[in-house]
Amino acid sequence: MQTVHLSNHYIDLQTPWIKWGAIGLFGILFCLTLWLAPTPYLVVVIVCLLLILFGLSYWLLRLSLVQFTLTATHLSQQVAKGGWVIKWSNVQSIGVCEYQNAEGWCKPLPWIGIRLKHYEPYLESICPRLASDILMSQRALLYLGAKQNPMGVQFEDIILDALPYQASNGKQYSGLKAMLANRMRYQREFHGYDIYISTADLDRDAEDFVGLARRYLAAAEPEPNHH
Repeated sequence: MQTVHLSNHYIDLQTPWIKWGAIGLFGILFCLTLWLAPTPYLVVVIVCLLLILFGLSYWLLRLSLVQFTLTATHLSQQVAKGGWVIKWSNVQSIGVCEYQNAEGWCKPLPWIGIRLKHYEPYLESICPRLASDILMSQRALLYLGAKQNPMGVQFEDIILDALPYQASNGKQYSGLKAMLANRMRYQREFHGYDIYISTADLDRDAEDFVGLARRYLAAAEPEPNHH
C-alpha cells in the first residue's frame, strides 16, 4: 500500500511556494513601509510589528496542525505536543462512534474509534504531554458514554483514574500513562474503542477516513503470534 499523508490544513506549511509566498508578501509590505513611513523610527516599528505578526500567524497554524500518516504497516498521528503510532497488526477494528438516545435511535458522533488488541505498544509510543491533552480533550466523550452506560460509579472517580495499570505483558504503568490506559478501558466499555480521532482533525468526512483506514487494515500483514 502506498504511503498517504493527511492533514487538517488544506495548505502544507512546508511547501516551497508557501515559504517563498510569505517572504514575497513580507518584502512587498516592507517596501510599502519604506515608501510610506515618514520617519526611519516608524519604519523600524512597523517592520518589527510585521515580523511579530508573521511569526505569530505561523506559530498558531503549526499549533493547530494535525497530521496523519498511513503506511502498509502502521497508522500515526502527529500534533504540536507529540504523536502516537500503532501497527495495523495491533488494530482489531475501526469505525465511527455512535450514541444511542433515549428513543433507542443511534446517531453518529464526531469521533472515529480504534480498538486495539494490546495497549502496550500505544502506551509506549505516546508522550506524557499528549497523554495529558487526550485526557482533557476527550472528557465530553467520556461523560456521554458514562451517561449512556452507567457502571455504578461516579463520573468524578473515572475521569482521572490514577490507579496503576498492569499490561498483559506484566509491565506496570503509573502516572499519566496509567491514567490514559484506565481511560481507554472505560471508553472501550462505553463506546467499544480505545483510541479516538476527532472528525475536526480530518481533511475528509468520517466515513471516507474509516473506509481508507479499513483498506490498509485489510491489506496489512497479520500480527506475529507471540502469545
